Amino acid sequence: MLYCVSGLRRRRLISVSLALMSAGFVAGCTGEGGLMPPGEVLELSQAAPVMRAEPPGPVILPAPSASRSSSFMSTAPSGPDMPAQNVLAYPVGDGVDVSGVTSALPEGRVSQPVVTGIGTDQPRLAGVPSYEELEAAGTPDSISISPVEPVTVESEPQPIEEKPRLFAGLLPRISNPLAKPEWAGGMPAAEKACRQRLKRLGVTYRDLPAISNGPGCSIPHPVEVTKLSGGIEIKPAAKLNCQITDAFAQWVKNELAPAARVRYVSGVRSIHQMSSYSCRTMNSKRGAPMSEHASGNAIDIGKITLNNGKAIKVRQPGLFAFREKSLLNTIRADSCKYFTTVLGPGSDVHHKDHFHFDLRTRKTSYRHCD
Repeated sequence: MLYCVSGLRRRRLISVSLALMSAGFVAGCTGEGGLMPPGEVLELSQAAPVMRAEPPGPVILPAPSASRSSSFMSTAPSGPDMPAQNVLAYPVGDGVDVSGVTSALPEGRVSQPVVTGIGTDQPRLAGVPSYEELEAAGTPDSISISPVEPVTVESEPQPIEEKPRLFAGLLPRISNPLAKPEWAGGMPAAEKACRQRLKRLGVTYRDLPAISNGPGCSIPHPVEVTKLSGGIEIKPAAKLNCQITDAFAQWVKNELAPAARVRYVSGVRSIHQMSSYSCRTMNSKRGAPMSEHASGNAIDIGKITLNNGKAIKVRQPGLFAFREKSLLNTIRADSCKYFTTVLGPGSDVHHKDHFHFDLRTRKTSYRHCD
């Protein structure tokens, strides 16, 4: 009996379970809150974006000012392309006194500028009128605003410093002959030392280009002398070699000038030279050896002028010209200490009116002082 009841209960439970499954399957096929029937494809569609409005930011109003300045104040941008947050250059949190910030902006009491038009092609400062707005608004005094033209300042031409040229493509060309080495065409050491002596003696001279007028007529390193020690002038300027110039300057400084002061109580103003460099033979005779003048190694003196104006000519003095005779004899005798050849009045007819001084080189140490 018990077994039959249990079997009957099981059959009821199975029947109820099948009924529930059938009901669920039918509800799923209708699509009401259940599964979709098998074999159908879900329809896909793009959902529309949800637009959420941003919370409105604080409105910054310009401080009250005169009508003249209010026309220059730009309003805050608006519209869909110009969001309101572009007006602020800093965030404003809750509890901030917006009125205080607003009143400080037009007065310039803020450290951060307010920029409008961020994200566009024309950003600019808020409250600063553009050039077009200034032209359109105008001023009570009708002041026209125009762009400032650049001012052109004319400056004086600056001298261009010439750079030293290259010698043989490698070395700079040296213009000073004293600084040029001898292997590069410069002066020998003896010539440089001679010019140093001329400077110590106070001689005024200038170097000339080499003179070469044929065999026997040349000066490799000539100088042109214009003044000697004490400002004594040489008239006209004499073209000589350095060695005869050195000897002549020493003779004038040590012998001629002191002798003139002793006898005439006056210094020497100028010396008139009759011949310095001259391409000729001795005494201008045909067939004679070349003169020392042809190498700039001799000088002829015809007249000496003192500071008091007295002119002493080199000639045979008169019978009663004692001071003049004493001066000429003294300086002629002392000149043999400086020159190797001394000729003058009484030597021959060719030297009757001048002194001839030269540095002729002889095989012996003989000096010809006639």
